[in-house]
Parts: sequence; C-alpha cells; structure tokens
Amino acid sequence: MATLTVRLPDDKHGRLKALARHRHMSVNKLIEELSTQALAEFDSEVRFRALAASGNIDKGLKLLDKLDKHYSKG
Repeated sequence: MATLTVRLPDDKHGRLKALARHRHMSVNKLIEELSTQALAEFDSEVRFRALAASGNIDKGLKLLDKLDKHYSKG
C-alpha cells in the first residue's frame, strides 16, 4: 500500500475531519472512499465515451426519442 501526503488548507482539513467523525470513520478511510467514488465515476465516463464513439448516432437519437416519448406520457 502506498503512502500519499496531501497539502490542504486548514479549514478544508477541519471539515474533512468533521465529516469523517460524522460517518464514524478515520480521515484516511474517508479519503479512500471518496477517491474510490471519483475513480468509479471517471471509469464510467471513459466507458460511456468509448461506447458512444463506436456507436451509431442515428440509432442513439432514435432510442433517446423513444425514451422521451415513454417518459413524457406519465
């Protein structure tokens, strides 16, 4: 496991400590969870963009129109 030193403004560090306390965890665990979430979001965006780049634009627009019609009924 790697060790990482991060410089933060004192007020931000204090807020992170308060958030960690509120969630009953250490600041280290909080940062680990937040970084996992950020990486998952990034990975999803990369996958989406790769799929979109290899997809059929007309087919995608037709699907969006179909979804729009479906959800505008209710």
